[in-house]
Amino acid sequence: MSAAEETGVEERPWGEVSPDAARRLLIAAVEAFAERGYHATTTRDIAGRAGMSPAALYIHYKTKEELLHRISRIGHDKALAILRTAADGEGTAAERLAAAVRSFVGWHAAHHTTARVVQYELDALGEEHRTEIVALRRQSDAAVREIINDGVRAGEFAVPDVPGTTLAVLSLCIDVARWFNVAGHRTPDEVGALYADLVLRMVGARPQGAQK
Repeated sequence: MSAAEETGVEERPWGEVSPDAARRLLIAAVEAFAERGYHATTTRDIAGRAGMSPAALYIHYKTKEELLHRISRIGHDKALAILRTAADGEGTAAERLAAAVRSFVGWHAAHHTTARVVQYELDALGEEHRTEIVALRRQSDAAVREIINDGVRAGEFAVPDVPGTTLAVLSLCIDVARWFNVAGHRTPDEVGALYADLVLRMVGARPQGAQK
């Protein structure tokens, strides 16, 4: 199954955002934030990329921070859905952890520009919005921790520090957005498969049939 199939990625980028003008502005903001950083980007930069006037932006978004929050909320909702689907799925803990990593990494690679903004501009959010996003991140952490704990209880994993290992797994996956290059020699699906194997080694996953 490909990353797009596992993550439910829509064919039309940001198709959940409407009307179309708001969607165009959001896409422009993602590109600008990823390229220049949130603080170095102006509303004029965003409007210009969208082929609109600066005044038009304020019809759909009251502030630049509201745009960042919308991007961050959608991205974190997608990330949580990916991990929650794997945690709640069928199969052994190893199978569920592999599925979680494969799809989570696949999304971060396939949408690396968006993911860089979603994952690395948290501190630019206002206090209320930052608190909201941090809560979503904690739920994502809980989903991965749940799978690892299941594996430890079942004798599938050898993990002495579940919280620390959970943090390491998520950090490894998220960092893909920083370095992934579409011109590279691996596809998002291939990177996802590679990382799934690395994470199973990290948790000391035992081959099927080896558990007591």
